[in-house]
Amino acid sequence: MQARKEPLRGRLPSAVWKVASGSMKDSDSEREINLEDSTMAKVSVVMGSDSDMPVMAKAVEVLEKFGVDYEIRIISAHREPDIFVDYAKTAKDRGVQVIIAGAGKAAHLPGMCAAVFEGPVIGIPMKTSDLGGVDSLYSIVQMPTGVPVATVAINGGANAGILAVKMLAMTDSALAGALHDFIVEQKESVESKDAKLQSEGYHAFL
Repeated sequence: MQARKEPLRGRLPSAVWKVASGSMKDSDSEREINLEDSTMAKVSVVMGSDSDMPVMAKAVEVLEKFGVDYEIRIISAHREPDIFVDYAKTAKDRGVQVIIAGAGKAAHLPGMCAAVFEGPVIGIPMKTSDLGGVDSLYSIVQMPTGVPVATVAINGGANAGILAVKMLAMTDSALAGALHDFIVEQKESVESKDAKLQSEGYHAFL
């Protein structure tokens, strides 16, 4: 069996990672980090199959917008259990504070992460062709007492990323400030749409 490469981090592939700094409003301001002097990942994003990537990418995009360091892996808890156990057991040593795990059908990956990793785990149920993702949802959300997984909606990649940011923001004042700006921007967006409705009528939205 070939040895696994180190997990991808940041905005690979490139020789230099670009990690957004400041709030989401400051998306043009970036700092460069050399691979030889990289920071430890705060969030580990893991999926059971490459077919999950379009959904998991939504979580990664949120982490990048908020400037949160991350790693990203494809690991099958069913097909390579030895590699999975090593990944989960060493997550804390890699600086990981939150795991975002996505899986479909018999979606055991998030639950197994929660069984091994002592930090919070966010589960993303994948929509499936057979049961529409309800199978994934039940597999992830119905965890036994004492081993919780914070489960978002089916294909809820973006919300998983936001939830991870909220967890980290509890002990990071700069991140908390960026999160506050994001919440305010959402509020103002809805207010502006309502103002347009009141002034121009519903035809403006058709």
